[in-house]
Amino acid sequence: MNSLAFSVGNYTPRNLSAPNTTLPTKNLDTTKVSTTKFSSHRQKNFSQQLQPKESQAFFKRREAIGLGFCTGFLNVLLQQQLTATAEEAPCELTVAPSGLAFCDRVVGTGPEAVKGQLIKAHYVGKLVSGKIFDSSYNRGKPLTFRVGVGEVIKGWDQGILGGDGIPPMLAGGKRKLKLPPELAYGMRGAGCKGGSCIIPPDAVLLFDVEFIGKA
Repeated sequence: MNSLAFSVGNYTPRNLSAPNTTLPTKNLDTTKVSTTKFSSHRQKNFSQQLQPKESQAFFKRREAIGLGFCTGFLNVLLQQQLTATAEEAPCELTVAPSGLAFCDRVVGTGPEAVKGQLIKAHYVGKLVSGKIFDSSYNRGKPLTFRVGVGEVIKGWDQGILGGDGIPPMLAGGKRKLKLPPELAYGMRGAGCKGGSCIIPPDAVLLFDVEFIGKA
C-alpha cells in the first residue's frame, strides 16, 4: 500500500608468533656498561628500578588516551540523550477553531510553505492510545506531496500551511498535531480489511511532523 495514500493522503496515486609485549626502553650505551663492573646484586636492583618507571610512563600515556576517548564518547551520548529528551518533552497544545490542536516543538528558520508547492516532510502517526500506525522515519524517506491541494488529509494541509488561528510552519520546524476525525479519516477510517481497521472510524490522530522544506 502506498504510504502517502494510507498515512496522510485521501487519494489513490497512479501508479553489517606471540604478540609483542615489550615496553619502550631507553637506549643504553653498551660500551660504557661493559667497562664498569657491577655485582649481580646491583645489576638486578638497577633493572628492577628502571623497568617500573618506564612501565608507569607507558601506562600513564595509555590511560590518558583511553580516558580522553571515553570522555568524548560519553559527551556524545549525553548530547544525544538531551536532544531526545527535549523532543519527547510534552508541550501544551493550542486548539484552533477548526478543532485542530497544535504545538511547536521546534520553530523552523526557513521559509514557510506555499499552497500548491511540492514539499518534503517526515512524520510519525499515532492513535490516542500511543500506538504508532505509520512512520516515514522507519522507511528512511520523507513524504513528498503538494501541500494545500488535497493530496493529504485536511489536518495536514492546515497544520503546515497555517490559517484559522494556526501559524504556518517554517522549514526545519517540528510540530505536534492532534486531528479530530473530520480533519483526518472520519467515519471511514483507514487500512480496513476483513472487518478491522488500522485506523478505526472516527479516530482522533496524533502526528509529529517535521517540515523539511520544498522538494
